[in-house]
Amino acid sequence: MTDLFSQQLDSGYQPLAARMRPRSTDEYVGQQHLLAAGKSLSQVVSRQSLHSMILWGPPGVGKTTLARLLCESSNAHFISLSAVMSGVKDIRAAVEEAQMIKAQSARTSVLFVDEVHRFNKSQQDAFLPYVEDGTLVFIGATTENPAFELNNALMSRARVYVLKSLQQDDLSALLSRTLADTERGLGNLHLQLEDGVEELLVQAADGDARRLLNLLEIASDLAEQGHLNKTVMAEVLQTSPKRFDKGGDIFYDQISAFHKSVRGSDPNAALYWMARMLDAGAEPLYIARRLLAIASEDIGNADPTALDLVTNACLAFERLGPAEGNRAIAHAAIYCACAPKSNAVHLAFNAAMRLVQDHPSYEVPNHLRNAPTKLAKQMGHGDDYRYAHNEPMGFAAGESYLPPELADLDLYQPTERGLEGKISEKLRSLQQLNQDSPNKRYQ
Repeated sequence: MTDLFSQQLDSGYQPLAARMRPRSTDEYVGQQHLLAAGKSLSQVVSRQSLHSMILWGPPGVGKTTLARLLCESSNAHFISLSAVMSGVKDIRAAVEEAQMIKAQSARTSVLFVDEVHRFNKSQQDAFLPYVEDGTLVFIGATTENPAFELNNALMSRARVYVLKSLQQDDLSALLSRTLADTERGLGNLHLQLEDGVEELLVQAADGDARRLLNLLEIASDLAEQGHLNKTVMAEVLQTSPKRFDKGGDIFYDQISAFHKSVRGSDPNAALYWMARMLDAGAEPLYIARRLLAIASEDIGNADPTALDLVTNACLAFERLGPAEGNRAIAHAAIYCACAPKSNAVHLAFNAAMRLVQDHPSYEVPNHLRNAPTKLAKQMGHGDDYRYAHNEPMGFAAGESYLPPELADLDLYQPTERGLEGKISEKLRSLQQLNQDSPNKRYQ
Protein backbone atom coordinates (compact mmCIF):
# COMPACT_ATOMS: atom_id res chain seq x y z
CA MET A 1 0.00 0.00 0.00
CA THR A 2 1.34 3.47 -0.88
CA ASP A 3 0.47 6.76 0.69
CA LEU A 4 1.30 10.40 0.13
CA PHE A 5 4.36 10.16 2.38
CA SER A 6 5.84 7.22 0.48
CA GLN A 7 5.08 8.93 -2.81
CA GLN A 8 7.05 11.97 -1.68
CA LEU A 9 9.96 9.73 -0.74
CA ASP A 10 9.81 8.01 -4.12
CA SER A 11 9.80 11.34 -5.92
CA GLY A 12 13.02 12.29 -4.17
CA TYR A 13 11.60 15.53 -2.75
CA GLN A 14 13.13 16.78 0.45
CA PRO A 15 12.31 20.08 2.18
CA LEU A 16 15.10 22.60 2.10
CA ALA A 17 15.61 22.29 5.86
CA ALA A 18 16.22 18.54 5.49
CA ARG A 19 18.58 18.99 2.51
CA MET A 20 20.65 21.57 4.38
CA ARG A 21 21.02 19.46 7.52
CA PRO A 22 24.72 19.72 8.50
CA ARG A 23 26.87 16.75 7.51
CA SER A 24 29.67 17.58 9.93
CA THR A 25 30.32 19.71 12.98
CA ASP A 26 32.10 22.20 10.68
CA GLU A 27 28.75 22.91 8.98
CA TYR A 28 26.84 23.09 12.26
CA VAL A 29 25.86 26.62 13.29
CA GLY A 30 25.37 27.87 16.83
CA GLN A 31 25.87 26.25 20.24
CA GLN A 32 29.47 27.40 20.50
CA HIS A 33 29.14 27.30 24.29
CA LEU A 34 29.12 23.51 23.81
CA LEU A 35 31.08 22.97 20.59
CA ALA A 36 33.88 25.55 20.61
CA ALA A 37 37.40 24.21 21.13
CA GLY A 38 37.79 22.88 24.66
CA LYS A 39 34.07 22.90 25.42
CA SER A 40 32.24 19.82 26.66
CA LEU A 41 30.75 18.45 23.43
CA SER A 42 33.79 19.30 21.32
CA GLN A 43 35.74 17.00 23.63
CA VAL A 44 33.12 14.28 23.08
CA VAL A 45 33.83 14.58 19.34
CA SER A 46 37.61 14.75 19.61
CA ARG A 47 37.92 11.92 22.14
CA GLN A 48 35.04 9.82 20.76
CA SER A 49 33.83 9.53 24.34
CA LEU A 50 30.10 9.39 23.79
CA HIS A 51 27.89 9.25 26.88
CA SER A 52 24.16 9.38 27.63
CA MET A 53 22.77 12.89 27.48
CA ILE A 54 19.67 15.04 27.18
CA LEU A 55 19.67 17.90 24.71
CA TRP A 56 17.28 20.57 25.97
CA GLY A 57 16.41 23.57 23.86
CA PRO A 58 13.74 25.32 21.77
CA PRO A 59 12.65 24.02 18.36
CA GLY A 60 14.94 24.41 15.36
CA VAL A 61 18.26 24.82 17.17
CA GLY A 62 19.78 21.53 15.96
CA LYS A 63 19.11 18.94 18.68
CA THR A 64 18.48 16.03 16.30
CA THR A 65 21.32 17.03 13.99
CA LEU A 66 23.74 17.35 16.90
CA ALA A 67 22.79 13.90 18.15
CA ARG A 68 23.49 12.40 14.70
CA LEU A 69 26.83 14.20 14.39
CA LEU A 70 27.95 13.05 17.83
CA CYS A 71 26.96 9.50 16.93
CA GLU A 72 28.88 9.61 13.63
CA SER A 73 31.97 11.07 15.31
CA SER A 74 32.08 7.99 17.55
CA ASN A 75 31.30 5.54 14.74
CA ALA A 76 28.23 4.41 16.66
CA HIS A 77 25.07 2.82 15.27
CA PHE A 78 22.18 5.31 15.29
CA ILE A 79 18.65 4.21 16.26
CA SER A 80 15.98 6.91 16.20
CA LEU A 81 12.58 6.96 17.87
CA SER A 82 9.96 9.67 18.25
CA ALA A 83 8.23 9.67 21.62
CA VAL A 84 5.13 11.04 19.89
CA MET A 85 4.62 7.85 17.84
CA SER A 86 6.55 5.16 19.73
CA GLY A 87 5.72 2.89 22.63
CA VAL A 88 7.31 0.18 24.78
CA LYS A 89 7.16 -2.26 21.85
CA ASP A 90 9.29 0.09 19.74
CA ILE A 91 11.76 0.54 22.59
CA ARG A 92 12.14 -3.22 22.93
CA ALA A 93 12.73 -3.53 19.20
CA ALA A 94 15.42 -0.82 19.43
CA VAL A 95 17.09 -2.67 22.31
CA GLU A 96 17.09 -5.91 20.32
CA GLU A 97 18.64 -4.09 17.36
CA ALA A 98 21.34 -2.64 19.64
CA GLN A 99 22.06 -6.08 21.12
CA MET A 100 22.39 -7.59 17.63
CA ILE A 101 24.76 -4.82 16.48
CA LYS A 102 26.89 -5.28 19.59
CA ALA A 103 27.06 -9.05 19.11
CA GLN A 104 27.95 -8.79 15.41
CA SER A 105 30.42 -5.91 15.38
CA ALA A 106 30.97 -4.76 18.98
CA ARG A 107 29.77 -1.31 17.86
CA THR A 108 28.07 0.97 20.33
CA SER A 109 24.47 1.86 19.54
CA VAL A 110 22.88 5.22 20.24
CA LEU A 111 19.17 5.31 20.99
CA PHE A 112 17.99 8.80 20.09
CA VAL A 113 14.52 9.70 21.39
CA ASP A 114 13.02 12.89 20.02
CA GLU A 115 10.45 14.71 22.20
CA VAL A 116 11.47 12.38 25.04
CA HIS A 117 9.33 14.34 27.52
CA ARG A 118 6.28 12.75 25.88
CA PHE A 119 7.27 9.29 27.13
CA ASN A 120 5.44 8.28 30.31
CA LYS A 121 7.20 6.74 33.31
CA SER A 122 6.89 3.14 32.16
CA GLN A 123 8.22 4.01 28.70
CA GLN A 124 11.18 5.87 30.20
CA ASP A 125 11.87 2.98 32.55
CA ALA A 126 11.81 0.46 29.68
CA PHE A 127 15.27 1.31 28.33
CA LEU A 128 17.00 2.26 31.59
CA PRO A 129 18.48 -1.21 32.29
CA TYR A 130 20.10 -1.23 28.84
CA VAL A 131 21.61 2.19 29.38
CA GLU A 132 22.89 0.92 32.72
CA ASP A 133 24.53 -2.24 31.30
CA GLY A 134 26.05 -0.47 28.27
CA THR A 135 23.86 -2.05 25.61
CA LEU A 136 23.14 1.43 24.30
CA VAL A 137 23.91 5.08 24.83
CA PHE A 138 20.80 7.21 25.31
CA ILE A 139 20.39 10.67 23.78
CA GLY A 140 17.09 12.43 24.35
CA ALA A 141 15.89 15.68 22.82
CA THR A 142 13.30 17.84 24.51
CA THR A 143 11.85 21.33 24.34
CA GLU A 144 10.59 21.08 27.93
CA ASN A 145 12.46 21.40 31.20
CA PRO A 146 13.76 17.86 31.83
CA ALA A 147 13.77 18.42 35.59
CA PHE A 148 9.96 18.61 35.43
CA GLU A 149 9.25 16.12 32.65
CA LEU A 150 11.74 13.24 33.04
CA ASN A 151 12.15 10.58 35.71
CA ASN A 152 14.85 11.06 38.32
CA ALA A 153 16.25 7.64 37.36
CA LEU A 154 16.72 8.78 33.78
CA MET A 155 18.09 12.17 34.81
CA SER A 156 20.71 10.51 37.02
CA ARG A 157 22.03 8.49 34.06
CA ALA A 158 22.25 11.30 31.53
CA ARG A 159 23.97 14.65 31.46
CA VAL A 160 21.80 17.61 30.47
CA TYR A 161 23.09 20.03 27.81
CA VAL A 162 21.18 23.26 27.23
CA LEU A 163 20.96 24.39 23.60
CA LYS A 164 20.18 28.05 22.96
CA SER A 165 18.19 29.87 20.29
CA LEU A 166 20.40 30.69 17.32
CA GLN A 167 21.83 34.19 17.19
CA GLN A 168 21.30 36.50 14.22
CA ASP A 169 24.90 35.94 13.05
CA ASP A 170 24.32 32.18 13.06
CA LEU A 171 21.14 32.52 11.02
CA SER A 172 22.74 34.95 8.58
CA ALA A 173 25.61 32.52 8.02
CA LEU A 174 23.16 29.68 7.37
CA LEU A 175 21.17 31.86 4.99
CA SER A 176 24.27 32.83 3.00
CA ARG A 177 25.42 29.23 2.76
CA THR A 178 21.99 28.07 1.58
CA LEU A 179 21.78 30.74 -1.11
CA ALA A 180 25.24 29.80 -2.38
CA ASP A 181 24.97 25.99 -2.18
CA THR A 182 24.22 24.56 -5.65
CA GLU A 183 24.15 20.94 -4.45
CA ARG A 184 21.65 21.01 -1.60
CA GLY A 185 20.63 24.64 -1.27
CA LEU A 186 19.18 27.29 -3.59
CA GLY A 187 22.37 28.28 -5.39
CA ASN A 188 20.97 27.24 -8.78
CA LEU A 189 18.14 29.77 -8.43
CA HIS A 190 20.60 32.71 -8.21
CA LEU A 191 18.24 34.54 -5.87
CA GLN A 192 18.77 38.26 -5.40
CA LEU A 193 17.60 39.60 -2.04
CA GLU A 194 16.37 43.17 -1.88
CA ASP A 195 17.91 45.33 0.83
CA GLY A 196 16.28 44.50 4.16
CA VAL A 197 14.96 41.06 3.13
CA GLU A 198 17.74 39.16 4.89
CA GLU A 199 17.00 41.07 8.09
CA LEU A 200 13.29 40.26 7.75
CA LEU A 201 14.02 36.56 7.31
CA VAL A 202 16.41 36.41 10.24
CA GLN A 203 14.05 38.26 12.54
CA ALA A 204 11.07 36.14 11.48
CA ALA A 205 13.06 32.96 12.11
CA ASP A 206 13.19 33.94 15.80
CA GLY A 207 16.27 31.84 16.56
CA ASP A 208 14.97 28.76 14.70
CA ALA A 209 17.09 27.45 11.79
CA ARG A 210 14.36 25.15 10.45
CA ARG A 211 11.91 28.04 10.47
CA LEU A 212 14.40 30.21 8.57
CA LEU A 213 14.86 27.61 5.83
CA ASN A 214 11.14 26.88 5.57
CA LEU A 215 10.37 30.60 5.14
CA LEU A 216 13.17 30.94 2.58
CA GLU A 217 11.87 27.97 0.59
CA ILE A 218 8.35 29.40 0.46
CA ALA A 219 9.68 32.83 -0.48
CA SER A 220 11.86 31.36 -3.25
CA ASP A 221 8.78 29.76 -4.83
CA LEU A 222 7.07 33.17 -4.91
CA ALA A 223 10.07 35.19 -6.10
CA GLU A 224 9.69 36.57 -9.60
CA GLN A 225 12.70 36.12 -11.92
CA GLY A 226 14.92 35.31 -8.95
CA HIS A 227 14.19 38.63 -7.22
CA LEU A 228 13.12 38.32 -3.60
CA ASN A 229 11.67 41.61 -2.38
CA LYS A 230 9.79 42.90 0.67
CA THR A 231 6.42 42.49 -1.05
CA VAL A 232 7.01 38.76 -1.36
CA MET A 233 8.26 38.60 2.23
CA ALA A 234 5.14 40.41 3.49
CA GLU A 235 3.01 37.72 1.86
CA VAL A 236 5.11 34.93 3.34
CA LEU A 237 5.25 36.37 6.85
CA GLN A 238 1.62 37.38 7.27
CA THR A 239 0.68 33.92 8.58
CA SER A 240 3.92 33.20 10.37
CA PRO A 241 3.54 33.82 14.13
CA LYS A 242 6.45 34.08 16.53
CA ARG A 243 7.71 31.06 18.48
CA PHE A 244 5.54 30.49 21.53
CA ASP A 245 4.35 27.48 23.51
CA LYS A 246 1.27 27.95 25.65
CA GLY A 247 1.95 26.14 28.89
CA GLY A 248 5.61 25.42 28.06
CA ASP A 249 8.93 26.86 29.15
CA ILE A 250 8.91 29.80 26.72
CA PHE A 251 5.48 30.85 27.98
CA TYR A 252 6.45 30.67 31.64
CA ASP A 253 9.75 32.43 31.03
CA GLN A 254 7.95 35.32 29.35
CA ILE A 255 5.19 35.62 31.96
CA SER A 256 7.92 35.52 34.61
CA ALA A 257 9.77 38.35 32.86
CA PHE A 258 6.50 40.33 32.70
CA HIS A 259 5.80 39.84 36.41
CA LYS A 260 9.32 40.81 37.42
CA SER A 261 9.22 43.89 35.19
CA VAL A 262 6.04 45.13 36.89
CA ARG A 263 7.48 44.30 40.33
CA GLY A 264 10.65 46.15 39.36
CA SER A 265 8.65 49.29 38.41
CA ASP A 266 9.67 49.21 34.74
CA PRO A 267 6.58 50.01 32.61
CA ASN A 268 8.58 49.80 29.36
CA ALA A 269 9.75 46.25 30.03
CA ALA A 270 6.27 45.26 31.23
CA LEU A 271 4.72 46.50 27.98
CA TYR A 272 7.41 44.79 25.91
CA TRP A 273 6.83 41.34 27.45
CA MET A 274 3.09 41.81 27.32
CA ALA A 275 3.27 42.69 23.61
CA ARG A 276 5.57 39.71 22.97
CA MET A 277 3.05 37.33 24.50
CA LEU A 278 0.02 38.87 22.81
CA ASP A 279 1.76 38.90 19.43
CA ALA A 280 2.50 35.18 19.78
CA GLY A 281 -1.06 34.26 20.71
CA ALA A 282 -1.12 34.29 24.52
CA GLU A 283 -4.52 34.57 26.20
CA PRO A 284 -4.90 38.25 27.27
CA LEU A 285 -6.96 37.36 30.34
CA TYR A 286 -4.13 35.15 31.58
CA ILE A 287 -1.92 38.24 31.61
CA ALA A 288 -4.70 40.17 33.35
CA ARG A 289 -5.03 37.46 36.00
CA ARG A 290 -1.31 37.66 36.63
CA LEU A 291 -1.76 41.42 37.17
CA LEU A 292 -4.48 40.69 39.72
CA ALA A 293 -1.99 38.55 41.63
CA ILE A 294 0.63 41.29 41.35
CA ALA A 295 -1.80 43.88 42.72
CA SER A 296 -1.96 41.98 46.02
CA GLU A 297 1.43 40.29 46.11
CA ASP A 298 3.69 43.15 45.05
CA ILE A 299 1.64 46.34 45.57
CA GLY A 300 -0.82 45.55 48.34
CA ASN A 301 -1.78 48.43 50.60
CA ALA A 302 0.93 50.68 49.21
CA ASP A 303 -1.71 51.44 46.56
CA PRO A 304 -5.00 49.53 47.06
CA THR A 305 -6.36 51.24 43.93
CA ALA A 306 -4.23 48.88 41.80
CA LEU A 307 -6.47 45.91 42.58
CA ASP A 308 -9.59 47.85 41.57
CA LEU A 309 -7.98 49.11 38.38
CA VAL A 310 -6.88 45.64 37.26
CA THR A 311 -10.31 44.21 38.09
CA ASN A 312 -11.91 46.90 35.95
CA ALA A 313 -9.45 46.13 33.14
CA CYS A 314 -10.64 42.51 33.18
CA LEU A 315 -14.24 43.67 32.98
CA ALA A 316 -13.37 46.05 30.15
CA PHE A 317 -11.76 43.22 28.19
CA GLU A 318 -14.81 41.00 28.64
CA ARG A 319 -17.09 43.77 27.36
CA LEU A 320 -14.89 45.14 24.58
CA GLY A 321 -13.00 42.12 23.29
CA PRO A 322 -9.28 41.97 22.38
CA ALA A 323 -9.02 44.98 20.07
CA GLU A 324 -9.92 47.53 22.77
CA GLY A 325 -9.66 45.27 25.79
CA ASN A 326 -5.94 44.64 25.34
CA ARG A 327 -5.39 48.37 25.76
CA ALA A 328 -7.24 48.28 29.09
CA ILE A 329 -4.91 45.50 30.28
CA ALA A 330 -1.91 47.55 29.09
CA HIS A 331 -3.36 50.50 31.05
CA ALA A 332 -3.44 48.32 34.17
CA ALA A 333 0.06 46.95 33.54
CA ILE A 334 1.54 50.46 33.30
CA TYR A 335 -0.30 51.59 36.44
CA CYS A 336 0.89 48.57 38.42
CA ALA A 337 4.47 49.04 37.21
CA CYS A 338 4.43 52.69 38.30
CA ALA A 339 2.62 52.12 41.62
CA PRO A 340 4.50 52.06 44.95
CA LYS A 341 5.40 48.50 45.91
CA SER A 342 4.89 46.52 49.09
CA ASN A 343 4.74 42.79 49.68
CA ALA A 344 3.72 43.26 53.33
CA VAL A 345 0.21 41.85 52.74
CA HIS A 346 1.70 38.84 50.93
CA LEU A 347 4.18 38.17 53.75
CA ALA A 348 1.57 38.68 56.47
CA PHE A 349 -0.88 36.24 54.87
CA ASN A 350 1.82 33.57 54.39
CA ALA A 351 2.92 34.03 58.00
CA ALA A 352 -0.68 33.67 59.21
CA MET A 353 -1.11 30.43 57.26
CA ARG A 354 2.13 29.00 58.65
CA LEU A 355 1.08 30.03 62.17
CA VAL A 356 -2.25 28.20 62.11
CA GLN A 357 -0.64 25.13 60.52
CA ASP A 358 2.15 24.94 63.11
CA HIS A 359 0.15 25.78 66.29
CA PRO A 360 -2.81 24.26 68.12
CA SER A 361 -6.35 25.42 67.40
CA TYR A 362 -6.71 27.95 70.21
CA GLU A 363 -10.18 28.57 71.60
CA VAL A 364 -12.03 31.75 70.69
CA PRO A 365 -11.93 33.98 73.82
CA ASN A 366 -15.30 34.31 75.53
CA HIS A 367 -15.60 38.04 74.99
CA LEU A 368 -15.37 37.53 71.20
CA ARG A 369 -17.92 34.73 70.98
CA ASN A 370 -21.40 35.18 69.62
CA ALA A 371 -24.32 34.93 72.05
CA PRO A 372 -27.45 34.28 69.97
CA THR A 373 -29.13 32.06 72.61
CA LYS A 374 -29.89 32.17 76.32
CA LEU A 375 -27.57 29.24 76.93
CA ALA A 376 -24.71 31.03 75.19
CA LYS A 377 -25.27 34.07 77.38
CA GLN A 378 -25.30 31.88 80.50
CA MET A 379 -21.93 30.48 79.38
CA GLY A 380 -20.49 34.01 79.29
CA HIS A 381 -20.28 34.39 75.54
CA GLY A 382 -19.79 38.03 74.67
CA ASP A 383 -19.21 39.11 78.30
CA ASP A 384 -17.09 42.24 78.70
CA TYR A 385 -16.93 42.83 74.96
CA ARG A 386 -16.24 46.50 74.29
CA TYR A 387 -18.08 47.90 71.30
CA ALA A 388 -15.45 49.96 69.48
CA HIS A 389 -17.91 52.54 68.14
CA ASN A 390 -18.81 53.54 71.69
CA GLU A 391 -15.17 54.13 72.63
CA PRO A 392 -13.16 57.36 72.20
CA MET A 393 -11.96 57.71 68.59
CA GLY A 394 -13.85 54.51 67.76
CA PHE A 395 -11.02 52.43 69.27
CA ALA A 396 -11.21 50.24 72.37
CA ALA A 397 -7.70 50.84 73.73
CA GLY A 398 -6.28 47.83 75.56
CA GLU A 399 -8.73 45.37 74.02
CA SER A 400 -7.42 42.18 72.34
CA TYR A 401 -8.98 40.19 69.53
CA LEU A 402 -6.58 37.23 69.71
CA PRO A 403 -6.38 34.15 71.94
CA PRO A 404 -4.31 34.94 75.06
CA GLU A 405 -1.56 32.58 73.81
CA LEU A 406 -1.04 34.92 70.83
CA ALA A 407 -1.63 38.23 72.52
CA ASP A 408 1.60 39.77 71.20
CA LEU A 409 1.21 38.49 67.62
CA ASP A 410 2.43 40.94 64.95
CA LEU A 411 1.98 39.55 61.42
CA TYR A 412 1.44 42.64 59.28
CA GLN A 413 4.56 44.78 58.92
CA PRO A 414 3.56 47.69 56.65
CA THR A 415 6.25 49.54 54.75
CA GLU A 416 6.62 53.31 54.56
CA ARG A 417 5.83 53.34 50.81
CA GLY A 418 2.69 54.88 49.35
CA LEU A 419 -0.52 54.69 51.33
CA GLU A 420 1.04 51.99 53.50
CA GLY A 421 3.18 54.68 55.09
CA LYS A 422 0.01 56.24 56.53
CA ILE A 423 -1.27 52.81 57.55
CA SER A 424 2.02 52.20 59.36
CA GLU A 425 1.73 55.52 61.18
CA LYS A 426 -1.88 54.73 62.21
CA LEU A 427 -0.99 51.29 63.54
CA ARG A 428 1.89 52.72 65.58
CA SER A 429 -0.42 55.26 67.21
CA LEU A 430 -3.01 52.56 68.04
CA GLN A 431 -0.29 50.34 69.46
CA GLN A 432 0.80 53.17 71.72
CA LEU A 433 -2.78 53.64 72.92
CA ASN A 434 -2.97 49.95 73.76
CA GLN A 435 0.27 50.11 75.72
CA ASP A 436 -0.87 53.17 77.70
CA SER A 437 -4.38 51.86 78.41
CA PRO A 438 -5.29 50.87 81.99
CA ASN A 439 -7.91 48.49 80.53
CA LYS A 440 -5.66 45.91 78.91
CA ARG A 441 -7.45 42.65 78.21
CA TYR A 442 -4.43 40.47 78.96
CA GLN A 443 -2.17 41.82 81.68
